[in-house]
Amino acid sequence: MYARVVRWEGADAEAMKDSVERIRADAGSGPPEGVPAKKLWILHDLEGGRAMAITLFETEEDYRQGDATLNSMTPPGEGMGQRVGVDKYELAIELEA
Repeated sequence: MYARVVRWEGADAEAMKDSVERIRADAGSGPPEGVPAKKLWILHDLEGGRAMAITLFETEEDYRQGDATLNSMTPPGEGMGQRVGVDKYELAIELEA
């Protein structure tokens, strides 16, 4: 399993809330076309103006396809702030309670 981790900074709290709601509404049918993701989490810190998206992919090929598609997109509105990092990780341990 591979994770794509994207970080944003410098967002206005209200604009970030709006962007998150728009993403939630658009994601009602699942990930965007061209993003073969198994899971997606979006974390946000409204007071700090920061957000993070973690997208999990089953294979490295799925990661490459999803990464290319997501790199061609921008979050709706202006609420996520400035993108400051995109990192790739391989899942080493997964625990559930």
